[in-house]
Amino acid sequence: MASAHAIPSLDEEFEFTAESKRRLLIGIGAGVALVAIGAYLLASGAGSHEHHAAAHAAGAHEAQGGGHHEYKWTTRIWANVWLNAIYFTGASVIGMFFMSYNYLAQAGWSVAFKRVPEAMPAYLPFMLVAILATFFIAGHDLFHWTHPGLYDKTSPEFDPIINGKKGFLNTPFYLGRILVYFGLWYFLWQRLRTFSLQEDLYGGTSYYEKSIKYGVAFLLVFGVTSSTSAWDFVMSIDTHWFSTMFGWYTLASWHVTGLAIITLTVVTLKERGYMQWVNESHLQDLGKFMFAFSIFWTYVWFAQFMLIYYANLPEETIYYRERFSGFGGIYKAPFFINIFLNFVFPFLVLMTRDSKRTYIFLKIAAWGIIIGHYFDFYTNIMPGTVGEHGGFGPIEFGMILIFACGFIWSLSSQLTKANLVPKNHPMLEEALHHDI
Repeated sequence: MASAHAIPSLDEEFEFTAESKRRLLIGIGAGVALVAIGAYLLASGAGSHEHHAAAHAAGAHEAQGGGHHEYKWTTRIWANVWLNAIYFTGASVIGMFFMSYNYLAQAGWSVAFKRVPEAMPAYLPFMLVAILATFFIAGHDLFHWTHPGLYDKTSPEFDPIINGKKGFLNTPFYLGRILVYFGLWYFLWQRLRTFSLQEDLYGGTSYYEKSIKYGVAFLLVFGVTSSTSAWDFVMSIDTHWFSTMFGWYTLASWHVTGLAIITLTVVTLKERGYMQWVNESHLQDLGKFMFAFSIFWTYVWFAQFMLIYYANLPEETIYYRERFSGFGGIYKAPFFINIFLNFVFPFLVLMTRDSKRTYIFLKIAAWGIIIGHYFDFYTNIMPGTVGEHGGFGPIEFGMILIFACGFIWSLSSQLTKANLVPKNHPMLEEALHHDI
């Protein structure tokens, strides 16, 4: 059995080729061009829709007790920046989450491909810049709670419900929380990354033991910040509405997206001749993770939906009414695509043992999950930011290209900075002989 999993060398370097860089730059350039075309089309049509937008701002969101101010055509651009930044923030930080709970469990099987999740959080600083820039430039257009008149009892805009949340939803505290989230996540990742690289150089178990401690620290931090960041990044857009399950719901979405990216990356690397020590048992376990946590996401999604549907309280049901039948029904298709791609599709594709060991099925399932959870965040963010002005056009596709190509570039760059085999990891031998 040992010879079946033997590897020719404990030294394998990933090469980020000039051709790969050229393709990513073309992708980013194409994304910028698409956003520019979309912006031009929006600006051209802004005048003819001005009166309609004002009417919408005054009435459509009134169901939640007070809506956003007059719609600007630039809001759709910034809403897309925010959507992609939050999506890829989750995809990045889940690499750290995956490493941390594997360290805590002292798991051996995942060591075979640990360089992949280890490389993912490097994208976090870029997402922090995107989030802060969006908030400073378009915060008033995306977040209703940022308008000062809502807290002035002499103002006609005064909102007693939002005023009651001002202790949490105020700009200084909000920005402070964002900086704390990214600061803690990135610092703890840097410590684990440093220990991992030092372990390659010096061996021993001391770096592994330190990694367990910092991994546990991250899990404690992330157990809190995964929920509070979900409230800040997504739930605060619909300021009146709240769900006590929203933190778990967002974590489940982020988690399964990250698992799909890890799986897709590992399979792609194997197809290109790297990581030949990763065997069918490793792939089956990754497939089981995607399968299991797709079901977990569905459980949380349905539990939240069912309780709101059953209670039938107007202040809660408005959230789903807007997405199911509001704004001319433009979010109805994404609503059902979300459910299909994130539950039905991976459930059917990954049900059998053989499918979880086959490249093409793993890739199909991973792509379905990655695309599906983009729709998940789309249906959570867009109705509250752009309302009936949402849709899919050049801006949406362009933003996806820009952020996705940037993520791939960051991931590829990190993979070049370390041996693909963590050759002095205490669990490496177990990983190489993983068999289920």
